[in-house]
Amino acid sequence: MLATLRRVVLHHACSLAAVLACALLPTLAHAGVADAPGANLRVDLYTYGPGTVYWERFGHDALVITDTASGEAYAFNYGTFDFDQRDFYLNFARGIMNYRAAAWPVADDIREYSGEGRSITDQHLNLTPAQRAQLRDFLVWNVQPQNSGYRYRYFRDNCTTRIRDVLDKVLGGTLGPQLSAPAAHGETYRSETDRLMSGQPWLMYVLDLGLGPFADQPLNRWTGAFIPARLMGELRSARGTDGAPLVQAETVLSPQRLPSPPATPPNLRWPLLIAGLVLGVAFIAAAWLRDHYDVERWWFALVGTLYALLAGIAGALMLVLWFATAHRAAWANENLWLFNPLAWLLIPPLLRLRKPAGTSSRAALAIAGLLALLSIFALVSKLSPWFPQHNLPWILFALPAWLGLAGGLWLMRARNPRAISA
Repeated sequence: MLATLRRVVLHHACSLAAVLACALLPTLAHAGVADAPGANLRVDLYTYGPGTVYWERFGHDALVITDTASGEAYAFNYGTFDFDQRDFYLNFARGIMNYRAAAWPVADDIREYSGEGRSITDQHLNLTPAQRAQLRDFLVWNVQPQNSGYRYRYFRDNCTTRIRDVLDKVLGGTLGPQLSAPAAHGETYRSETDRLMSGQPWLMYVLDLGLGPFADQPLNRWTGAFIPARLMGELRSARGTDGAPLVQAETVLSPQRLPSPPATPPNLRWPLLIAGLVLGVAFIAAAWLRDHYDVERWWFALVGTLYALLAGIAGALMLVLWFATAHRAAWANENLWLFNPLAWLLIPPLLRLRKPAGTSSRAALAIAGLLALLSIFALVSKLSPWFPQHNLPWILFALPAWLGLAGGLWLMRARNPRAISA
């Protein structure tokens, strides 16, 4: 039942039932985790592999505190939220996500994640007794209902960065400087999102389209540790305050039986370029053949209308994300040069092209030409540091598509000298 609740309720596989567990922790712990001396405590970082559902693609992690005398062990994590909280869906859309810290017996985690085929890696952390007691005291305090809430942010303040930060605090601020070097392969928030979401391509493309320039800032080892597996990897080379390795031992408790994400993100340029070229050439071909085949006329009108509709919707959503939400990573999206509500002005004249005598108006040709010019500007802007967003794949799609649509409209008008502007 607990596993079912978690699967339905959680973003990072943490359950509403766990909120109840954290409230009961002081009672359950009695002479165990909550009040054991530091010398009797063991601290482990459990890292859980990615799952199959989109909210599980990034993986998850938890700090496990064990009282070695009683054997009692609790997993503390920062990934719990409640669908029933007031205005949950509205707040989620606005980028206001209220998460909570929670704790439950670690056996529940092991049973659930291993049962789902997700890996569980245990890193036994080398902390002094005083540090272990300090960490335990903070976590027990943090999961109390009055202390557990926080404002979740995908990249900067999530269930993994919270664990990273609390470890840095317990280590006296020595972890951050150790992880200050640039990421090994020039990763960004966008590249890591594309890599981890590549198992669901349609969602990967949607997220990539919606991310603005914030997502393209280079990561260092510290900021890159917003992902559970990367935090696990960084801790392998970290040192404790005594100079010894922070990770005393590492054990795979359960192997990953589900597909693992690739080591590098997919290259989106070629698929989007090919799709854009196919669409653009198809617009030109349909316009050229419209006088011979009714299907070409209908195809141009309906596919052109659909493309203009979707381009306008994408632009409207990007504007809403920018000006009406707290989704900082989506602000100032340069894909607005490529897709914006101006495209909706093309829908009425495109629909009129279904008729045998229909022709493109000057206004429609001007709008399509402007959208093509904006796409050309977006391409040229990549030469300037003022436009840092890594959106070349989308430019390679939109530019040939808009050029093809504008070219098709021009062909229709050029081959009908008696055309009257709408």
